[in-house]
Amino acid sequence: MTLLKKFSASILLLLFVVGCSQQQSKNQQMDNEPSTNYSKAVAVVHPTEGNEVTGSVTFTKEDEGVRVQANFEGLSQGRHGFHIHQYGDCTASDGTSAGGHYNPTGNKHGSPTQDNRHMGDMGNLAVSEDGSATLDYVDPKIKLNGPNGIIGRGIIVHGGEDDFESQPSGAAGPRVGCGVVGIAKGNTSAGM
Repeated sequence: MTLLKKFSASILLLLFVVGCSQQQSKNQQMDNEPSTNYSKAVAVVHPTEGNEVTGSVTFTKEDEGVRVQANFEGLSQGRHGFHIHQYGDCTASDGTSAGGHYNPTGNKHGSPTQDNRHMGDMGNLAVSEDGSATLDYVDPKIKLNGPNGIIGRGIIVHGGEDDFESQPSGAAGPRVGCGVVGIAKGNTSAGM
C-alpha cells in the first residue's frame, strides 16, 4: 500500500512539473512574439437616426503624427464638430453610446492646433453648399498604437459647430453620424 502511495505521489509530482514547464514555455513564447504596429486605420461613418451623413476617415501614421483624411456627404452647409469618442459603439440611435470625447490624458477640450486638448479634438468640418466636406491634416496628438491608441474608438460628426471653448465638448450639438476606427487592410508591420 505504501508503495502505491509513493507511486501515486510521484506521478502527481511529475504531472505538476510538466504542467508548470508547459505554462512557462507558453509565457516565454508570448513574451517573444512581436507586438503589432498599425500604420493605417479607417472609420466608415453612418448616419444616426433621422440624419443623412455618410463618409469615411482614414488615419495614416507619418513621422510628424497621424494624417487625418476625411470625406463626407449629406451634411447641412456650415461647420460641424468632428471628434474621436471614447467608445467604438454606435448602437444607440443618437450615437450617445460612443461616450464622450476620447481624452486619455485628462486635458480640457480645445482645437486641434492646441497642445492642451483632448486627443479626440479634430475640429470642424467645413461643409459646402452641396453637403460635402473634406479634411486633410497631420495631427501630432493622435496615436494609432499603444495604450492611448485610437483603434476601436468612435468617430462622431456633430450637427453644429465646435466652439473650441465650451467644456467638455465644444457645444457642437447632436450627433448626426457615428463610426468605429478599425484596422485598415494590409497596413501593419511587426514591432513597436
